[in-house]
Amino acid sequence: MQFREDRVDLRSGEVGAIEVEWGWSSQRLSWSITNRSDAPVAVDAVAVVGRLEGVREPLRVLRHGYQSWSPTAVATFRVDQDGSRATGVGSLPIGMHHADWVPAEPDELRSEMVTALRDDTGAVVVAGFLGGSEHDGTFRVRAARDGSEHIELWIEAFLGGAVLGPGERRDLHEVSLAVGEGEPSTLLSAWVAERGAVDSARTTAAYQVGWCSWYHYFHAVSEADLRSNLALAGEWPFDVFQLDDGFQAAIGDWLDTNDKFPTPIEGLATAMAAEGLTPGIWVAPFLAGPASELARAHPEWLAVHRPSGRPLVGMVNDHWGGAVHTLDTSNPEVLDHLEHLARSLVEAGYPYLKLDFTYAPSIPGGYADPSRTPAQRVRAGFDALRRGAGENTFLLGCGAPLGATVGVVDGMRIGADVAPWWHPQPEQYQPAGHLGGEPATLNAWRNTLSRSFMHRQLWLNDPDCLMLRSARTRLDPNQMRAWALAVGVSGGMALVSDDLALLGADERALLDEVVALGREVDAEPNPARCLDLMDADPPSRLVSATVELVGDPARGVAHLQGRLA
Repeated sequence: MQFREDRVDLRSGEVGAIEVEWGWSSQRLSWSITNRSDAPVAVDAVAVVGRLEGVREPLRVLRHGYQSWSPTAVATFRVDQDGSRATGVGSLPIGMHHADWVPAEPDELRSEMVTALRDDTGAVVVAGFLGGSEHDGTFRVRAARDGSEHIELWIEAFLGGAVLGPGERRDLHEVSLAVGEGEPSTLLSAWVAERGAVDSARTTAAYQVGWCSWYHYFHAVSEADLRSNLALAGEWPFDVFQLDDGFQAAIGDWLDTNDKFPTPIEGLATAMAAEGLTPGIWVAPFLAGPASELARAHPEWLAVHRPSGRPLVGMVNDHWGGAVHTLDTSNPEVLDHLEHLARSLVEAGYPYLKLDFTYAPSIPGGYADPSRTPAQRVRAGFDALRRGAGENTFLLGCGAPLGATVGVVDGMRIGADVAPWWHPQPEQYQPAGHLGGEPATLNAWRNTLSRSFMHRQLWLNDPDCLMLRSARTRLDPNQMRAWALAVGVSGGMALVSDDLALLGADERALLDEVVALGREVDAEPNPARCLDLMDADPPSRLVSATVELVGDPARGVAHLQGRLA
């Protein structure tokens, strides 16, 4: 199977006005676009289209997800469909999980940032964008439009309607393409190493072990809950102690606490630090509730929905009172606010910031600067937060478009939320066409394996929290252990999210096992590899230099093989 470039394709924008320059050298695409007209032109996307020659179907395609929670797994061309084509799927799920909100074509499979293709001969193609701060990058596998049996690979720079001024030229992110045979991990490793180098990825932070309030207390967390766990934390091998959603006065008002937290945030940080722990705190920095002081004081800071002109919805959450709005990160005043917010949190005593729901500025709408792409809006917000937080603060991205954030964050959530259950539950919201991103430990397992190659190459992978408790959970002991072992073999961050009063000697022994395993794998020169990445959804085998995880994800069981077993 070989890739042969064929033509370029331009969507939204007058073809006569936009000139695309492109060329291949050493299996790398270099390209740019220029507005040759004397008027501004909005451009949605530009693509280089090539043919895959010598393909023997079935063709397996790795669909890499857009943001932290988006599923990353294998699919089969002409068999599986893109989730955006599902009946009844809403626009917000599409926007959360794809760079482009336009539904895919019939039989099209798309992947964000990177993809791997393997046909029935075992031939493999791996293609990946070597940047993401200026625009998103999407790969589309489609049937040839000329009616032939050929299969096309579209390499697309998604600009999301960004306006190019008269005569303006923009360089697009380069794309690497490599071919091989069999299992694609070697090619993926080569791509991710180059991507990390190009973007100056932040990969040197210490291995993270800690506690998080979310998966036991959720929004109901109180200061009493925090302090009761803090009193027990000295008996555990924690470095970080992180307060999650539930403390804030309102979404957007992050420096003020609600009635459940009589102590101000700086006092909470002082209490954590007094126990020898690194204080951590959660914020959703690009969102603002309609009743927040932020939204009331600065309605001009909100992006707007088109064509209604109302504030742009970034998320709907019943626990937050319904819909919340999106800050316009193309507005310099908003960027000043974000820089001040991060600086204030660090000055309050928090050198560990969890930044959540950060896809929000990528949502289409009316923004102050129409020349900015969705990726640039996301990156501008993260850059402002980094400026305020300083170089020594650990920034953890979550709900984040992965392509735009390399080089800014130290850690990245790489899968769906875990939950005190293995499979998604019937009462959960399950968006049509986008199953696999809803909170469930099985869904976290999927991406922990399928994105394992990114660890210590783009950031520290955050698989999400361990849950060790045997009470107040629907996880059985086998499922609890299977998830813990997956976290360990991934080498990723290990944060516990239980009421520590419920845990005993057995739970402590499991954590000690996982941390020892994780530290050893994390110290290896290369991240763990998923051996059945192109064969199974969800995959079941993860191997490091010293140990292999073998699981049955349908049942939630796993065991180790190798020296560390």
